[in-house]
Amino acid sequence: VQLQASGGGSVEAGGSLRLSCAASGLTFSTYSMGWFRQAPGKERESVASISWNGGTRYYADSVKDRFTISRDNAKNTVNLQMNSLRPEDTAVYYCAARRSRFATLNGDYDYWGQGTLVTVSS
Repeated sequence: VQLQASGGGSVEAGGSLRLSCAASGLTFSTYSMGWFRQAPGKERESVASISWNGGTRYYADSVKDRFTISRDNAKNTVNLQMNSLRPEDTAVYYCAARRSRFATLNGDYDYWGQGTLVTVSS
């Protein structure tokens, strides 16, 4: 299984970025997917998760109404649209796959990508 995250970069506060994660080696439509992040010196935290068909989505309180998770089962991709970015959103962002159709913000995921760095300057 491979999860390849992309789309990270540097942006000013208030800006937007769109992260993408391409999955291979798994039956993507049977997995729930999640995005997590880890800032320097901090523990990894959940950001958003989405069920197998996109019908259920969960967000961390810190990103609610600013971030949107989506998926395209035909393309085996999961995306994270990040708007109104803040300096505290600076972190390495990871996508993850969970061998369950049901979304969760718990870190109980089976496969993890390599991460993509997002830097938000004030």
